Amino acid sequence: NINYDAIIGNGQMATENADVRVASLAYRGLSEIPREYLGALERIHHLDLSHNKFSDLRSLFELTNLTGLILDDNDVTSHAVLPPLPKLELLWVNHNKITNLSIFIESVAANFPNLVQLSMMDNAAAPSYFNGGSKQEYHDYRHYVISHLPKLQQLDDTPVSSEERGMAAKIYGRRRFASVSVTTKKEASAHKKQKQRSHSLHQDVED
Repeated sequence: NINYDAIIGNGQMATENADVRVASLAYRGLSEIPREYLGALERIHHLDLSHNKFSDLRSLFELTNLTGLILDDNDVTSHAVLPPLPKLELLWVNHNKITNLSIFIESVAANFPNLVQLSMMDNAAAPSYFNGGSKQEYHDYRHYVISHLPKLQQLDDTPVSSEERGMAAKIYGRRRFASVSVTTKKEASAHKKQKQRSHSLHQDVED
């Protein structure tokens, strides 16, 4: 039997509007969310998946209530499949394997349009003093990310300033990614069909 109390945290994280249901599946050696956990996790707002083996997030398609997602110390790459999570405001992907900034950030912008906090430190795509990046590379990185995420208030450990926002708009123009990527749409469609087939099979067994 599944011990859901071990999955669904009873603790709450205070926000300005309400309390947030939190859960942790950190340090489990997971590469995807087990199917038997999804029903319980659909109610979760803040999920910690740090220190696992996730390379993409296709198993999170049903978790549309997420507002916070922590994926530190995983195997997430630039080409990771990201589910559309319109409520997501916080994303941490520190210490992963993201090497291509434009590919990753365009997917993030398309699927997480309301992101307020993003942290992707210690990735090759996020140059800084700590991983050998120059000052110019660091500023270019920040301007590029900020130009794609209009609601972003904090990038890594530093708040987004109005000066950075203005410079990002001047360099890259105003980016808008209102719809999800083609890849994500295909994944979502396939996932929906699979869920419908599973439901039909379940009904047949009951009958």
